[in-house]
Amino acid sequence: MALASQQLDEWVLPANPINYTISYEYVEGKNKPLIQAVKQRLLEGKTLDNFSMEECYKQFILGQSNFRDELIDDMADVVTQVDQSAQQSSQQVERFISKLDANLNQVTTQLPEASRQAVNNIRRASDDFKSQQQSLIERLIESQQKARALKTELDKVKQEIYLDPITGMYNRKALHKHLDSWHKEDPSRQLAAIVISIDQFKEFHDKFGPLIGNVMLSKIAQKVSSYVDDSGLPVRTTNDEFLIFIPDIDKGVAGEIAEKIRQGVEKLRFISSKSGVRFPKMTISLGVNNFTVSESPTGLIVKARQILNGKDDSSSNQVIIA
Repeated sequence: MALASQQLDEWVLPANPINYTISYEYVEGKNKPLIQAVKQRLLEGKTLDNFSMEECYKQFILGQSNFRDELIDDMADVVTQVDQSAQQSSQQVERFISKLDANLNQVTTQLPEASRQAVNNIRRASDDFKSQQQSLIERLIESQQKARALKTELDKVKQEIYLDPITGMYNRKALHKHLDSWHKEDPSRQLAAIVISIDQFKEFHDKFGPLIGNVMLSKIAQKVSSYVDDSGLPVRTTNDEFLIFIPDIDKGVAGEIAEKIRQGVEKLRFISSKSGVRFPKMTISLGVNNFTVSESPTGLIVKARQILNGKDDSSSNQVIIA
């Protein structure tokens, strides 16, 4: 316990329950994945903060393991297959009934009177069959509705696993998953990376507190994400830093996107709806570079962040292309 407290002092973190738990696990030395994650973040050149500690707590203490991720993905695949199968079966049954009706009508008109009795018997049997099939269609539709409802629930669970609750951006777990997927498709695939750092955010956070700071983060993140389509991956990597990965574009195009993002955030104005207090204008600094998906997520973050390393206050609110 004493070592855990000393470790928090070294990290310059308050001894709240989450921070203390991470520190205790770290100095105890048994939770290898957590220890590795903490060391990686320190190697990336960023100090540990409440955001990174909460992320470690969720992933390595609460047990959001790869098994859970795979289980959710497998369930989602099964639900999708049930939905598609139910829809296809329903359509096939309806087509079969329509053909049966059409053929019986055609046969009846072509047969002599003596043969129509047998056809009528067939029709009565087909009516019973159609009634059973109609019941099957209703059950298939019900199964389809339940499958879609379950898929909606699974999507919510995925949001809890892969999305940052404050900004709505992806978290590091999602970053690993997307990079793995891109790597399987093409190990040589090129990525443009845009690293975004909020200028003077620590001073703002210290002055106005975490509640206002989180609102500010959320608004800036929404503006940043609005410039990224479905092909891009906006990630919150630390308390005041975002990363956008966009496959298959070069640095020049990424630089144009970065400049639009910078201008968009610069135009934001923040006023309290209750008190009317006008908060300081916020700006961001952005760095742009190209990578391949074969590089490790940690390596990508470190290299992207190096673009902005050494930046002083006078060089804030600008785009730097490596």
